[in-house]
Amino acid sequence: MLVAAAVCPCPPVLVPEVAAGAAPELDAARAACADALGVLAAARPDLLVVVGPAEQPGRGVFPQGSRGTFRGFGAEVDVRLGSGAAGERELPPSLAVAGWLLERTGWADAPIEGLGVGEPLETERCVRTGREIAGRAARVAMLVMGDASACRTLKAPGYLDERAAPFDAQAARALGAADIEAIKALDADLAYQLKAAGRAPWQVLAGAAEGADLAGALLYDDAPYGVCYLVATWS
Repeated sequence: MLVAAAVCPCPPVLVPEVAAGAAPELDAARAACADALGVLAAARPDLLVVVGPAEQPGRGVFPQGSRGTFRGFGAEVDVRLGSGAAGERELPPSLAVAGWLLERTGWADAPIEGLGVGEPLETERCVRTGREIAGRAARVAMLVMGDASACRTLKAPGYLDERAAPFDAQAARALGAADIEAIKALDADLAYQLKAAGRAPWQVLAGAAEGADLAGALLYDDAPYGVCYLVATWS
């Protein structure tokens, strides 16, 4: 059963070495992520499942010990998803950011597994995947990585789209309230158009949380660089 979840954004610029001179701009987001991971640790799970968006070949399951790197982003920073033998595949960026967050907070409390999901994955499959995750152990926690829209300003990666702010507000309300049905109702096609890569991982979370009766809290909601980053906890 799902006992706790943390929702965090996954831009590589969360890693200060990647952001370089712009690193202080995301200090508040990093602090919120650290607080969210503290909620996971306090839940004392038997298993932590990290879910994040991924392109091929970064989709599927990543065992504990899988390695990731930010060298492709100009920073000599390597991470691991918990301790253990390295897997054969490199973590996708979203799970690498999760690994960095976990290392930063000294996470070592439970076995860890990663799951990279495709951004276009339909809602029903996301929800079904979440249900399967919740049944993996008596006490399951999830670290759910993903950004909201990337279309909030003219300089945003997806340029300005007037639909972005309402979509982000809907997502923020749903995540902050742990509103499972509202998360399931997020429009997958619109999310894809707005480059909201968090939609599929959030809907995996919604499936995992069915029947868990968790309460939500929104810790961070801002759109630096025209991309909306949300941090929330469910416990």
